[in-house]
Amino acid sequence: MKLINRDEGALARSPSSEEVAQTSIELRVNGRRQVVAVEPREVLLDTLRERFACTGVKKGCDHGQCGACTILLDGRRVNACLMLSVMAEGCDLRTIEGIASENGELHAMQQAFLDHDAFQCGYCTCGQIVSAVGMLNEPWSADPQSLAESMSGNLCRCGAYRNILAAVSDVKRAGNRREASRDEDL
Repeated sequence: MKLINRDEGALARSPSSEEVAQTSIELRVNGRRQVVAVEPREVLLDTLRERFACTGVKKGCDHGQCGACTILLDGRRVNACLMLSVMAEGCDLRTIEGIASENGELHAMQQAFLDHDAFQCGYCTCGQIVSAVGMLNEPWSADPQSLAESMSGNLCRCGAYRNILAAVSDVKRAGNRREASRDEDL
């Protein structure tokens, strides 16, 4: 690429996408080790969708406000639209495609969303489920106000919140019952 001197009256040409240097990174995507070359400016959302066919990671707002792109990064909830792919080097990434067990059995949260009819158009559902699964490993109470606050980063334009919160609450309560029974066995 040749840059033209601005003093000569011409504008400098910016590099095309083919000319941008790529960086090789290693990720663990849904349990599988992956090595991929990415541009330094490429966001994780695009890498997951375009390179790994993780289309459950939705492009909603591209500003981290809707939660449709929520994934688990080393077990914690993050918006994939706000993170550069190179920042995830060496991390374990889990998308909705990796939530069910390898034999196809649904995660308890996925089953609860079905049981409670916690979706309408379905666009936000993947991000809602992944966020709720990540939230199970965070300290929070199942009271309605705390639960709503914990899920506030995931928007549903259809307004299925009542059913979403009921599904998440059921899974949280079931988890607390399992933990209590384990403690009694000790």
